[in-house]
Amino acid sequence: MKDDKQQDASAASTKKNQLEFAIGRQVYEFRSKLGITVADLARQAGLSAGMLSKIENGVTSPSLATLQALSSALNVPVTAFFRKYEEQRDASFVKAGQGLMIERRGTRASHQYQLLGHSMSKTVVVEPYLVSLTATPDVLPLFQHTGQEFIYLLEGEVTYRHADKLYEMRPGDSLFFDSDVPHGPEVLTKLPIRLISVIIYPRGN
Repeated sequence: MKDDKQQDASAASTKKNQLEFAIGRQVYEFRSKLGITVADLARQAGLSAGMLSKIENGVTSPSLATLQALSSALNVPVTAFFRKYEEQRDASFVKAGQGLMIERRGTRASHQYQLLGHSMSKTVVVEPYLVSLTATPDVLPLFQHTGQEFIYLLEGEVTYRHADKLYEMRPGDSLFFDSDVPHGPEVLTKLPIRLISVIIYPRGN
């Protein structure tokens, strides 16, 4: 029971610190956009420069009256100070071997895509995959899609095509490219092949 209370207290303290930091960061950003000094803003808000510095650095928790004074001096609503704190900060965790298997156009059983997570951004989609090639199919697929892609070879050897260029890849090699032109493995030199592929594209495409 004592340990549970200590954990709850620690979690509450962490959350409070995150709120203080988020508020301080917003105050700093609004002040910087206006191009005014700490002393100038402190004077306009009726605060000491030292107190304002502590607020901006997330060292202290400002009272509602202080936030109202700062909102008036910066000409922003009080709620604007909480925007960073309210933004979603999630994480996507996938245990080894439990990534979702994805079937992409042109792939076969010997060409597997395992989704390792996904982004939750409002504007950009990020899809990391573990790609495994264990046999040479009759036809190697070429892909073409909006956005950009990053691949990092973990195992095996492959000649990878991007548009009209070929890249001889060995473990440790990487390739970052625009993915709106044909691309994909051209020659599977040494099997099995395992690589990390990260696809980035605007949400809605």
